[in-house]
Amino acid sequence: MIISSRTRTLLVGLRSILLFTVIVGVVYTGVMTGLGQLVLHRQANGSQLEVNGKVVGSTLIGQSFTDKDGKPLPEYFQPRPSAAGDNGYDGSSSGGSNMGPENPDLAKTIKERRSQVATFNGVDAGRVPADALTASSSGLDGAPSPVTSIPVSSVGLSPTTLTDASSDSSVRLGSMS
Repeated sequence: MIISSRTRTLLVGLRSILLFTVIVGVVYTGVMTGLGQLVLHRQANGSQLEVNGKVVGSTLIGQSFTDKDGKPLPEYFQPRPSAAGDNGYDGSSSGGSNMGPENPDLAKTIKERRSQVATFNGVDAGRVPADALTASSSGLDGAPSPVTSIPVSSVGLSPTTLTDASSDSSVRLGSMS
């Protein structure tokens, strides 16, 4: 049986697609998943946070600490704002707001957040860091950067106490000079 050149080229292409689908889609994925589980088991499973043997969240995803009316609870450090989902920090709705720096709605939101954060923490509005006003690009990162935090004196802690407390956790807070 004589196979035309076109048919032969088509069969080579189909075999190549099948081969690379198996190699890249199955073998490579399985090897990387296996290595991740073996070498970085905790991280490969989402850095889950457990309390009394029950998974209650992830050390990588922020969460809001508010009362039933949506007001921040003063006994907790407040995370960065979140644009993920209707109420923020929705892991199934990761993403920022897509508002650019010239967007009037974003400017209004930042102005409102600055006032709210300053009032809540008892600091001058000019000392409120950018991390407390803007959401991360994923909308899920609740920890502010180490150099831009609300002064720890606003929560009654010394910088040393806070540094000691946060050295073994994912929360990054500190004092502003």
